[in-house]
Amino acid sequence: MGVRRLIVFVLSLSIFLPSCLQANDGVVQVQLPGGVIIHAEIADTPKKRADGLMYREHLAKDRGMLFTFDQAQLWTFWMKNTKIPLDIIWMNEKKQIIHIARNVPICTRTDDSCPQYQPNEPALYVLELGGGEADRLKLEKGVKLQFRTP
Repeated sequence: MGVRRLIVFVLSLSIFLPSCLQANDGVVQVQLPGGVIIHAEIADTPKKRADGLMYREHLAKDRGMLFTFDQAQLWTFWMKNTKIPLDIIWMNEKKQIIHIARNVPICTRTDDSCPQYQPNEPALYVLELGGGEADRLKLEKGVKLQFRTP
């Protein structure tokens, strides 16, 4: 009787576990100094990068978006169609912060004339958090973050 229950349990896992894993698909944990964890959606395709956090009405304190690129460049960001202020954090290949644009305001312009933001040196990763979070979390240039990209 115990063997049958074990078989049923294992079969149940094989059915339900993949759907549980997919629920977290596209989200990476970014660990900050002090152990704080940010759950960041991954923007790793041109479409995901272009959409970013546009049209979001709210972003929880432990949430963000991590943009990943194939090569380090002076990646430029703007706030077109973004409804909440953001902190934009650029990192190098060592996942070390190289530039932060703090409390970047929304842009209500309907054309393509929204201000653009970029670092002074090439970045491989960009993390967007809700406006003011970089200050609250004491993030500064030179701080190293920890995360694994898929």
